[in-house]
Amino acid sequence: MNFRPKIIFFDIDDTLYLNSRQCVPASTRTALLALQRQGITAAIATGRTESVLPEAVRSLIDECGIRCIVSINGQYISLNGRELVSFPMPKAQIERIASTLSRNGTAYAFVSEQGLFTANDSPLSQHALGALRLPYRSDPAAYLHRNTYQMLGFYPENQAGHIQSLLPENVKTVRWHRYGVDILDKSGSKARGIQAALNALGLKTEDAAAFGDGMNDTEMLQTVGFGIAMGNAAEALKTVADYVCPPIEADGIECCLKTLGWID
Repeated sequence: MNFRPKIIFFDIDDTLYLNSRQCVPASTRTALLALQRQGITAAIATGRTESVLPEAVRSLIDECGIRCIVSINGQYISLNGRELVSFPMPKAQIERIASTLSRNGTAYAFVSEQGLFTANDSPLSQHALGALRLPYRSDPAAYLHRNTYQMLGFYPENQAGHIQSLLPENVKTVRWHRYGVDILDKSGSKARGIQAALNALGLKTEDAAAFGDGMNDTEMLQTVGFGIAMGNAAEALKTVADYVCPPIEADGIECCLKTLGWID
């Protein structure tokens, strides 16, 4: 194909990192090193906060010289290990959401650059956080002494409509587990974070490509010049992608990059 990106943003969970085996596939590591040799920049765009990145991903970042990380669904962006731009939630907004969820008996947590902090625990929160092996601490007042960039709510899909109707109109929810959702500002997304990163790097959205598998990757794939959904992606995400590659278990990233002619 004629399109050739200058930078590619990669989601982490079940895109770069195979959660079921807690590893980065060897083929993915090889592919990212090949990108580096081709002069194409690899970057990260994840729903995770940097402090809870898996060790295998940290090693990949170091080995491949990845210096741009769009984290917390685009709410915190770092370049060369330093904060570039961030979008913290106003404390009044946090308190309104927390009060609403508490009255409903719903467990929730705060997400900061320092980690995840639960306000209250439940079997649902433990199940969702445990599924991704996300470390967390209990601190109901975490938002008072550190910036919070998004919140997490823990409730099943059959409660989604009811809880959404209770939340402020200027926030949205994005489901990442059958019991877990991200709660963030309506204008927040990986796409907004990517735009900030591209501005700092002197690049345009048409210079970028992205790989993802979850619904929090929707805006990202729609915004960049070429959006790629993993074969293991949510079916709804595949409908907005420019290309669907093989699943992560089938060396999807390497196969895709070779098929598109971006690496040899």
